Amino acid sequence: MNQFVGITMGDPAGIGPEVSLKAIDARPEYQQSVLIYGSYGVLQYYHQLLHLKTPLAVISSPSEFRPGHINIISVTDLEIGKDIEIGKVSPVAGDAAYQYIARAISDAMEGRIQVVTTAPLNKEALHKGGHNFDGHTEIFATLTGTKHYTMMLWSQNMSVVHVSTHCSLREACDRAKKSRVLECIHLAHDAMKRLGLGRPHVAVAGLNPHSGEHGLFGREEIEEIIPAVEEARAEGLNVDGPVPPDTVFLKAYNGIYDIVVAMYHDQGHIPMKMMAFDTGVNVTLGLPIIRTSVDHGTAFDIAGKGIAKEDSMFSAIDLGIRFAKGICLSSSDNK
Repeated sequence: MNQFVGITMGDPAGIGPEVSLKAIDARPEYQQSVLIYGSYGVLQYYHQLLHLKTPLAVISSPSEFRPGHINIISVTDLEIGKDIEIGKVSPVAGDAAYQYIARAISDAMEGRIQVVTTAPLNKEALHKGGHNFDGHTEIFATLTGTKHYTMMLWSQNMSVVHVSTHCSLREACDRAKKSRVLECIHLAHDAMKRLGLGRPHVAVAGLNPHSGEHGLFGREEIEEIIPAVEEARAEGLNVDGPVPPDTVFLKAYNGIYDIVVAMYHDQGHIPMKMMAFDTGVNVTLGLPIIRTSVDHGTAFDIAGKGIAKEDSMFSAIDLGIRFAKGICLSSSDNK
């Protein structure tokens, strides 16, 4: 039985349609198992613009998949110029992006596809379209009924999970609680295990400069982070911390740690974007389904110009397949 990857093409006014098509067209193996949830009219426009040779096929379900084609489940009927304008924020595009995700999640929950890989959406358009979520992560958590989850950024050289993401820096400090830090340690450890590491080495970053310098620059490490690390160690996990945030990512890059638990959005995102902007992958951990994503935005400034790079889409699809294969192996081992 094929293991299908469903790409949600993201905001139709951004580069999502382009990188989705380019990725499948470039790799014949994707033409055997990767499909797109989107709008046929938009994808047809880009197919012609990019002069792609792999034919399009509109299907109503993954069970109708046609190998050797770019398979499309057309969730909404949109056309460039008529319904949306390339590179412009619009409620129509924001709602469409949400509908692609909702359909893909439904199919994944029913087992029709094994991986959902998302192209970027625009948060302003999403809100204007009537969907008040901070981003993909929160949509997936809500539609799958998941309460304990986190964002992971993955690259070949380093991986990071986040205690908090889309909130103010002031609120991020308040969210750095023992229970949440411990939860993220577990999610990070489990993710690395699923990717084949026998005993992952997890680093927990400090929140404050120098990890608080024994309370001189803040007490969050003493009161919240250290107790979480100690409890994880007592459970047998290989975890260090709090490691000063100005050195922990270099240590991870040099192979000392397999994954870092970052305390807030920019602490984890800045080093990852510096190292792997075109190839990094965003993963939502804790879901009952597999979700990976490109680690870049809608890039409205270059949308429609045919110059968007599909490298991050390659990485996102491939990592999703790795997770799916890991699940299959563990399932058979437990039988």
